Amino acid sequence: MKPNKIAIYPGTFDPITLGHIDIIQRASKLFDHIIVTLAINQFKEPLFSIAERIDMIEKAVQDFDNVSVEKFDGLLVNFAARKNSNVIIRGLRAVSDFEYEFQMALMNKHLRHDITTVFLMPNEKYTYLNSTIVKDVARFGGNFEKFVTDYVAEKLKEKFK
Repeated sequence: MKPNKIAIYPGTFDPITLGHIDIIQRASKLFDHIIVTLAINQFKEPLFSIAERIDMIEKAVQDFDNVSVEKFDGLLVNFAARKNSNVIIRGLRAVSDFEYEFQMALMNKHLRHDITTVFLMPNEKYTYLNSTIVKDVARFGGNFEKFVTDYVAEKLKEKFK
């Protein structure tokens, strides 16, 4: 019997975008189970609360049978070990992402030798997209709806009334 391959897809998801969902969708075809993990980062000041972000992520992934959502605080490799996972999924949009992500992958490998980081590139229509850009466009009244789910769009509109 083949062991289940559980992958961890961490992020702050403030908010989750269609680029994130694209990565989740493709990863869900590669692994038996994906745990989308909301990283609690005390050095960032998110727009949305932990509960709001979990809610948006859960609604965004509800149609994926092999995807669940959890939050974590601390070292990602420790969370992965608790979940019996040795795979971390990371999205790479551009070359500018690579250096930071490569450093993190090497550190995670150093901290836990059996961990593997798998880099996935989003569909090209999402390569310039990130949560900060979406929030900025929404904050200043631009057309951001095509970058997020309808539910997330409503939540952003509520925040920036």
